[in-house]
Amino acid sequence: MNLTLGKWLGLAVCAAVLVVGCATTTFSSERAADPADQMAELHQADVPIASAAAGTVPEDAVATADVVYATLNDQPFTGYLAQPAAVTEPLPGLIVIQEWWGLNDNIRAMTRRLANEGYTALAVDLYGGAVAETPEQARTLVQQALQDPDLLTQNLVAAYEYLETEQQAPTIGSIGWCFGGTWSLNTALALPTALDAAVIFYGGQITIDPAVLEPLQMPLQGHFGELDSNPSPETVAAFESALDELEKEADIYLYADADHAFANPSGTRYNATAAELAWERTVEFLSEHL
Repeated sequence: MNLTLGKWLGLAVCAAVLVVGCATTTFSSERAADPADQMAELHQADVPIASAAAGTVPEDAVATADVVYATLNDQPFTGYLAQPAAVTEPLPGLIVIQEWWGLNDNIRAMTRRLANEGYTALAVDLYGGAVAETPEQARTLVQQALQDPDLLTQNLVAAYEYLETEQQAPTIGSIGWCFGGTWSLNTALALPTALDAAVIFYGGQITIDPAVLEPLQMPLQGHFGELDSNPSPETVAAFESALDELEKEADIYLYADADHAFANPSGTRYNATAAELAWERTVEFLSEHL
């Protein structure tokens, strides 16, 4: 975990080939559709209002800042940093990955909630500052972002490097929802021996290919809805089976009566019973491994 940013980014370009593969390796009914179209279908009539998942953290409990955590080809990578206010020593780091709506106020609130659990949490911005207010806008932003998956991978690897070097985080994990759930797994694939833990909330484009998953060395935790169609319960079962056959350390949960985005910080699909249980499991998992 002492490689320079330049070397990490060089590795990320290679890893992005795997990321493209895992963005398309799913079950037959899910494989052919465009990821942005799939997400748009799931979020029809949805709006990015705050859900209870974002939580409420006292203002004086967490210190926050907008940061530039790297620059690549004169393009800044910007994000939102949060950590407990009374920090006296380096804390475990978390790469927090946005939903398809973008890095909005609700993701920032979730980042503060995670920081309040004892982490230096960095919410990355994969849309270059844009935030969606409608499903149509979000669909366009997803399509634009996925035109350059290499850049997304480089962004996330740079976030890792920032937490490791600038924040001196002794351990680092990733967590994301929806679009960010897929990219939490993609972060693990890009950093298969460096990342210390990854949490995936219903990433629709998770890979089930054992050859792609085989390099992973960190523990994984996945949260999925029984009523979701992207990923479907069948895809989740195949994902879990592939990890089991590879003898990976993975806890995969399927929540009854929960649909896609049941624990999103933004949106109208919040399911309190499933989301609260998922949060408890997430906090316990991160505490154990970070």
